[in-house]
Amino acid sequence: KGDGVIGNIYSMGLALQALVATQKFYAPRKWDCAQAFSVVARHDYQLPMAMAQVLPALVGRSYLEAADLDCSSTSMSPNLPLSPKLGAHPPGPSPLPAAPITVHYSITNKLQGKHFSYSITVEVPAGSTLLKVLQAAEEKEPHTFRFQMEQTSWGLMVVSIHGLTANVDDRTYWQFLSGGDALQEGVGTYKPRDGEHIQAVFSTY
Repeated sequence: KGDGVIGNIYSMGLALQALVATQKFYAPRKWDCAQAFSVVARHDYQLPMAMAQVLPALVGRSYLEAADLDCSSTSMSPNLPLSPKLGAHPPGPSPLPAAPITVHYSITNKLQGKHFSYSITVEVPAGSTLLKVLQAAEEKEPHTFRFQMEQTSWGLMVVSIHGLTANVDDRTYWQFLSGGDALQEGVGTYKPRDGEHIQAVFSTY
């Protein structure tokens, strides 16, 4: 993509590692891999798996070079500032509760079985993740907006909504979109904006 994204934000770590490992084998081009590094530097990674794939590229290495690292070398031990001791500073005042935001949420299936499309508007505290939106919708209308999740190495993944379950054999999944664009983060990390419309669409790949 023109903004430096290769695939999506989660594939960037391995993509950058590939660029670092193969840079001497491809000819110079207008596309600058600094764009890709800039995308990674701006993103607030929170999933351990994503961090593990991004960090090697940020220090100019790839997983292929892991066996060549000299862990006994003093150069491998950066001088990082020590974390402050617990209790070193008195606790500050308790933060005020976040003001509520309104999120519009819809679920749509035009792919399998009996088609459906439902919408709901919920309020959640500002800074809430998309998971909180799904939970608020389910609490408000449990029969319509019930959902199930599975824990994966990439975080929580929604596998079923309204009783319709994604299936690897059918190559189906629940895709989350905002403004027609697929979300770059999962339900456990994405934080909707006030007034945003989130769509969950039963899709195939």
